[in-house]
Amino acid sequence: MANQIKIKLKRSLIGSTEKQIKVVNSLGLKKLNQVVEQYDTPVVMGMVNKVSHLVEIVK
Repeated sequence: MANQIKIKLKRSLIGSTEKQIKVVNSLGLKKLNQVVEQYDTPVVMGMVNKVSHLVEIVK
C-alpha cells in the first residue's frame, strides 16, 4: 500500500490554461486552500509536477 500525501491548492485557477484546470480538478481540488489526500504514486506526482506553481505538498 502506497503512502498518502496531502495536496493543497494555494493559488487561484484564474488565468490558468484549460489543461492546468483539468489537472487540478482531477486531483480533487475545487476551492482555494482546499486540502485533499492522494496516494503517492508516479501518476499523482506527475500531475503535481505539472501544476507545481498552483499546488503544494502539505506535511
